[in-house]
Amino acid sequence: MKKTIFAFSTLILSLLVLFRISEYAFLMGDTSIELIIAIVAIVFLGLGLYINARREAARPNTPQGVDSRKIEELGISNREYEVLIEISNGLSNKEIGEKLYISESTIKTHVSNLLVKLDAKRRTQAIQKAKELQILMG
Repeated sequence: MKKTIFAFSTLILSLLVLFRISEYAFLMGDTSIELIIAIVAIVFLGLGLYINARREAARPNTPQGVDSRKIEELGISNREYEVLIEISNGLSNKEIGEKLYISESTIKTHVSNLLVKLDAKRRTQAIQKAKELQILMG
């Protein structure tokens, strides 16, 4: 959460600095407003691409020894797999939601879907079946 606040604070500060620079340049008559807008757009495009690349790199890939074909056969989505990993780490629905930045009700839906897809009645049984199917390391 602190990283998110820091990132948005930095973006807001960057935007403020860019607007101040563009205001100065515009008042001096050095550049046209279209060029200033284009520079601001390019800077924020670059920031967006950088943040997206970092988030993609942080996403969990299926670890070595995990049968990814079995995951596909069961129809488990990437997000459901992320939830399954967090369940195996012992996190509650609320903790998983905070970690993955999604609502608790969405987590409940993913857990429910996982229970159906793994033919389990409880979370612990789902983890056990996932390990037996070699879709979770254990």
